[in-house]
Amino acid sequence: MHEVSLVRNIIRTLEDEFGAEGVARVRDVYLRVGLLSNVEPALMQNAFWAVQAAERCYDQLTLHVEVLPILVVCELCGHESTITNYRFRCAACDTPTKNITQGTELLIHRVSFEEESQPATPSHP
Repeated sequence: MHEVSLVRNIIRTLEDEFGAEGVARVRDVYLRVGLLSNVEPALMQNAFWAVQAAERCYDQLTLHVEVLPILVVCELCGHESTITNYRFRCAACDTPTKNITQGTELLIHRVSFEEESQPATPSHP
């Protein structure tokens, strides 16, 4: 399950960005996961819980996963389309397109800390 490795990388990124003491104050981690990112949100959540069970120092963390749709921009007419059923065609002119502008992401979008009312965005995703 590659999701466990991804969760460990996310935690390592948080530690690199905020330090061990900073991560201890993190309460929520918000991810953006594109449909083409090869990450299954339910498996990601299960992997997160498995890492928490193995490493009790992360018990305070809650993972939130936002799934992003696949968006393309038509090279012919410039229309932005949401892709459904993996049919990579422009919704306006039906031209095939491979110009993907969203859907491959796996990003730490933001984190929130125990003493903050507003989420913070890391400077290094």
